[in-house]
Order: sequence, then C-alpha cells, then structure tokens
Amino acid sequence: MKRRIAEVEASIERYLEQLDEADTSAPTEDQHRIKDRIAALTEEMDRLKKLEVRMLESPDEQISLTDPDCRSMKSRGAGIVGYNVQTAVDVETHLIVAHEVTNVGIDRRQLGPMAIKAQEILASDNTITVIADQGYYRGEELLVCEEAGITAYVAKADTSGKRDKGEFTRKQFRYIPEDDEYECPAGERAIYRFTRTEAGKQIRRYWSSACSSCSIKSKCTPSDYRRISRWEHEDVVERAEARLTSYPEAMRVRRATVEHPFGTLKQWMGSGFLTKRKHNVSTEMSLHVLAYNMKRAMNLVGAKAILDAI
Repeated sequence: MKRRIAEVEASIERYLEQLDEADTSAPTEDQHRIKDRIAALTEEMDRLKKLEVRMLESPDEQISLTDPDCRSMKSRGAGIVGYNVQTAVDVETHLIVAHEVTNVGIDRRQLGPMAIKAQEILASDNTITVIADQGYYRGEELLVCEEAGITAYVAKADTSGKRDKGEFTRKQFRYIPEDDEYECPAGERAIYRFTRTEAGKQIRRYWSSACSSCSIKSKCTPSDYRRISRWEHEDVVERAEARLTSYPEAMRVRRATVEHPFGTLKQWMGSGFLTKRKHNVSTEMSLHVLAYNMKRAMNLVGAKAILDAI
C-alpha cells in the first residue's frame, strides 16, 4: 500500500510539472490530457486512502479485493495470497484422516488442533503418534498434544544465532532437575533467580555469579552474565527433543507421507481453487479429499470391496 501510494504521488507530481511547462508552450489539447491524468490519479489516491483505512482497521491489517477471506501466505520464501490447507495423513495407507482450510499464513498454532482432530476421527483408545516439520514447532502445541495423550515428533530449527557467533548454544547448558539448576560448559552452576511472565508464559531465569571471572566467557556471552530462560513446561519440550533424537528417520517418514497426497491433489487441482470465500473453498477441498480417499481406498482394497462396504 505504501509503495502504491508513493507511486501515485510521484506520478501526480510529474504531471503537475508537465502542466506547468504546458501552460506556456503546449497545445490546449495536451493541457486537457494532462489535467485528465491528474484527475484520474487523484481519484486513485482517494481510493487507496480509503482502502488503507479499511486495511488498518482489520485485525491482521490485510485486505483482499478478490476474496475477502484470503490472506498472505508464506510459500518457499515468497508471499502468495490464498489459503493454508492442513492435513493429517495415515503413514501406512496414505489416506487423509483429517483436513482443515485456514486463512492463517503460518503453521505454528496448527499442530494441536489437527492432531486432536485426527485422534477424534480415528476414535483411537491408544496413543497416536504425529510427525510435523519445524514450521509447526511451538512449545504450547507440544503441551497440548502431550495432555491429549498424543506423541509428537516435531523438528526444531536453531534460531538463536549463538552458533554463528562462535558462542555456546543453549543445548550446551545441562539442566539438573533435582537441583533446578543449569551446569554451564565451564562446570559452574546457573541458579534460579526469578520468574516473570513473557507473552503469557511463565519463564524462569537462571545465571551464575561466576560469569565475571570465567576464563571462557568470550565463548559464552558479551553481557555481564549468561542468562538462561526456562519455560515452566520446558520438560515437555525436552521430552519431545529426546524423542526426535531417538528417531532420526521421523522427518523422512513425514516427507514420504504427507507430501504424497498434496502432490496428487495439486496435480488434480491445477492452478488452485476454483471458488472464493473460505466456506466455499472448504467445501471444494472436502470434495477433493473425498475423491482422493475413494481412489486411494480402491487402489488398496479394490472397487468391489468399497462397494460392498458402502
């Protein structure tokens, strides 16, 4: 919006300069043409200003003139306007167990709801296992899964930047549960100091008094102390990381499972959805999923078995 307004303002300024020059040298028809262009651009500026007000009043400061329910989505480093389709796919059969169409551009809050939805559809008395890529990683979602009896394997990206700076990463500080302390690479103990609320979460803070005299402080932090933050449910995150470490093939299984139906559906759908508005797109996606599951089931057990079951 800012770029478009700046472009229109620059165009108006350019035509005004042309109009000043045309007052003395250009034919009358050229002057009328320039004035018409300025009037059109002024009208466009008014339209953009009104749209900007509407955009800023929306909860996420977005507005789509093509489909009011569409939102900007991250896709391979670029932004596209559309919908975010979530699926839960069975590892053995590649059947789509559950799906959901959302207009939220990121996946970080989708793990828990989708895992619980799949659990309810499967009506399983046993613990189900879910695997997701690092786009779904969020401590609160891991907690939701654990409380629902769902075993989650989720990749975690290292975003701290400590490794690039040549400093010790958080993983190099060992937590000692019985003492509620951290042991640093120098063998010192970072003890509990206080708890505070950050983004709605209770965060415990730790550091050692020995930091100022530490011989390897340059490899740890440029600050006076290396402070360590610990979420009150950090044990949930630690268990999830331990599970993933013990099952290194998890992400390969994920790629070979959930990407299979998506690849097939995208091939069928071509350029994308044919309908607009979220409720219509949801219906369209449900029909695609139904067709996919029917064809997949016929490939697995045969058309006759499907007809007999129906």
